[in-house]
Amino acid sequence: MQIQRQLWGKSPEGKEIFLYTLTNSGGAFVRLADIGAAVVSVVVPDKDGKLADVVLGYPSAESYFGDGPCAGKCPGRYANRIAGGKFSLDGNDYTLPVNNGPNHLHGGPEGFQNKVWESRVDGDAVEFMYFSEDGEAGYPGNLKVVARYQWGEDDTLKLTFTAVSDKPTVANFTNHAYFNLNGEGDGDILGHLLKLNASVYLPTDGTLIPLGEPDPVAGTPMDFLEFTPIGSRIKEDFPALNYGKGYDNCFMIDGWESGQLQAAAKLYSPKSGRLLEVFTTQPAVQVYTGNWLAGCPVAKCGRSYFDYEGVAIECQHCPDSPNKPDYPTTVLRPGETLEEAIIWQFSTKESL
Repeated sequence: MQIQRQLWGKSPEGKEIFLYTLTNSGGAFVRLADIGAAVVSVVVPDKDGKLADVVLGYPSAESYFGDGPCAGKCPGRYANRIAGGKFSLDGNDYTLPVNNGPNHLHGGPEGFQNKVWESRVDGDAVEFMYFSEDGEAGYPGNLKVVARYQWGEDDTLKLTFTAVSDKPTVANFTNHAYFNLNGEGDGDILGHLLKLNASVYLPTDGTLIPLGEPDPVAGTPMDFLEFTPIGSRIKEDFPALNYGKGYDNCFMIDGWESGQLQAAAKLYSPKSGRLLEVFTTQPAVQVYTGNWLAGCPVAKCGRSYFDYEGVAIECQHCPDSPNKPDYPTTVLRPGETLEEAIIWQFSTKESL
């Protein structure tokens, strides 16, 4: 495994941003950056051995600051939405910045995805660290989070999160990479086939806050228990699809147990023959079909992306968990260590 580090750009405050390239013996490689601990590129072969970049992103570091899609980055302190930007913990009330209609999304406008993380090469891995001070964006506790990436000889990318806090707080981490298994800039993902290890999903209100109990996917356009084209039902008249102009929904992973690695999703492109398999220790996966990509910064392909040109498969805890005590907890207390993992395994198949 070869790991190269280069200066890529600077933050608006002048802080240096580094780009890391991890290349395996087969020539497949990933690029990572310390703006938002981002996955900038994943370059893997198709069924004919042709390499292409299957992750959406931008050619310059500066474009990653404040981009609407949150392309490839790790949002925080709480990925996804918290209703009204408010939650209570141990009898204390906390108010967070509202940046998505009436709700708090991805840690707010100055979330971890828009911060330059500290970074280093550690053996065969690249580690990114961010220290969030007590009170940042309204959250309690000094929190330290480390995102560690490893790239394998078998074209597998592994991300592990660890975090500690000196006060009780809430935390939820994911990576917001968008995938297009035909190659970024090569059309939409509506013909990709998706399979989810999820027999229930979380219905939401019109602002995408979960209503409470999950509903079965059976008999609805939310059913991806078998490989199904993403676009086959995306325009159906169904509340979960109407609210977000497509899929932007949380699915509960079947058989989840805390700390156990579990299959979450599979994504396949009949055109390229690329197959992506996703595994995680987290209880849920948010599927977002890039419904609002239009207007993003100019991308690696030389133009802005259009809607539906990538799909994000965000392994995480449930939206609004701090206000939903029946959901798996996102509370992190002093003396505890948050530990979660996401694995993306790339391969090829002539057909399913």
